Amino acid sequence: MPRPVIPLSRSRNPFPQEGLARGADEVLRYTGVPATLLDVLRTHVDARPDAEAVVELGGDRLTYAQLWQRAARVAGGLRAAGLARGDRVAVRHPAGANWALAFWGTLLAGGVAVAVNTRSAQPEVEFVLGDAGVKIDLSATTPLPDGDPYVAADLDPTDVAALFYTSGTTGRPKGVPTTHEAFVTNAENLIRCLGVPRDVGPELRTLISVPLFHVTACNSQFMVAAYLGGTSVIMPALDLPQLSEALAAERISFVVTVPAVYSLLLRHPGFAGAQVSGVRWLAYGGAPIAPSLVHALKDAFPRATVINGYGMTETASLITVLPDRDAAEHADSVGYAVPSVDLGVVPFGDDPSTGELVVRGATVTTGYWNRPEATAETIVDGWLHTGDIVRVDDAGRVHIIDRIKDIINRGGENISSVEVEAVLLSAPGVADAAVLAVPDDVMGEKVGAVLYTDRGEIDVAAVVAHCRERLADFKVPQYATVVAEALPRNAGGKLLKNRLREQVCWGAPLR
Repeated sequence: MPRPVIPLSRSRNPFPQEGLARGADEVLRYTGVPATLLDVLRTHVDARPDAEAVVELGGDRLTYAQLWQRAARVAGGLRAAGLARGDRVAVRHPAGANWALAFWGTLLAGGVAVAVNTRSAQPEVEFVLGDAGVKIDLSATTPLPDGDPYVAADLDPTDVAALFYTSGTTGRPKGVPTTHEAFVTNAENLIRCLGVPRDVGPELRTLISVPLFHVTACNSQFMVAAYLGGTSVIMPALDLPQLSEALAAERISFVVTVPAVYSLLLRHPGFAGAQVSGVRWLAYGGAPIAPSLVHALKDAFPRATVINGYGMTETASLITVLPDRDAAEHADSVGYAVPSVDLGVVPFGDDPSTGELVVRGATVTTGYWNRPEATAETIVDGWLHTGDIVRVDDAGRVHIIDRIKDIINRGGENISSVEVEAVLLSAPGVADAAVLAVPDDVMGEKVGAVLYTDRGEIDVAAVVAHCRERLADFKVPQYATVVAEALPRNAGGKLLKNRLREQVCWGAPLR
């Protein structure tokens, strides 16, 4: 028998709820919002064609009219290449104007954009391309398709617009279909939680320093700017001096990044003279944050509303938001449910306020791509099980206290220990391996490997080189220790990682 879900009350939720209606499936949905992302974009193309839509720092600048016209030509090129409605297109350009054109061009063609992690190693890329059944691969090595302008007609809110891939908690990433409705709903949720005025329009200029293949950057920045008719200012790669300069030069009003980047930014010499008076909304998430850093952010950006956002790929980004009023004094909380999302707790014991967090809403995926077993395990009776253990305080705020899934959170990048362990176990001389999080003041956590051999010695440098060939750079272990005894496992063969954490002493980081 599955454990019962205890729904969380919305009585203390501070975010606006008007314009929401609950359907027969018990899911809350907005009324009166655009049906699809193409409707969103077309509105601003018609209303403000000459307003900037996309800016690539050091690259192209596109107005709404230019974005529509060039993306429609990409769509025409895709259709001429044989793309049919619902076919998948890999978007593998670096963050910038071409990424935006590839993404929008795919949607205009009626295709599904597969947001591929550009930091992935080749075997990881090949897995995603094969798993998604990609028909056309738009990579940085080839020009964007070009053809007669094409705009798909009769798209439905429930049509899949994009596939994002999880970090692979079971050793392989899973594709998450994200519908037009989910994108639109997430954008509406965020502007309500931030308190962004409806008429802000071109004044909303968001600086995107998080990779666009992440739902944070794509769904909660890129698409939010499009939703309001604002501007996405895209950094092709994180550069702290450039970020500091762009705040004034690009009239940035909305900033989102992970705590680690804010910590580095505030300590960077170039930030001392940065003009930040235009920043009105500032958000963070993806990793725990120290209260001292929240206070420092409020001091550094005195005009900004500061929020903490928590979400998942499976929920098209946001699940909860900690509002500005609580940001400093309750920095250990992720806040309250966003307007369209229902939360519940599946208690582990007698305390109904502590257990696994489950969610339901129009942003929640209906299932993983071609993974019926994983879907059945994760979505039960309409509730998506997050795998996060939470505590709900007396004010209704959610606090994440543990992770069921053994994930390492490196500066907002989720890393599957299982995936890294699989690569380690294929390295020469490694008989057994365990991957653990190593605490880090800047990144929050880094990857540590415990290696066991029954052959006398392990060449750690060779093992790391082996990993670099098969894993994205941020997944490669930065700490390693070799043990002489077999790793502790239970009767079922599962690693006893709690015991390992108590036993292991990490040395200096690997070079």
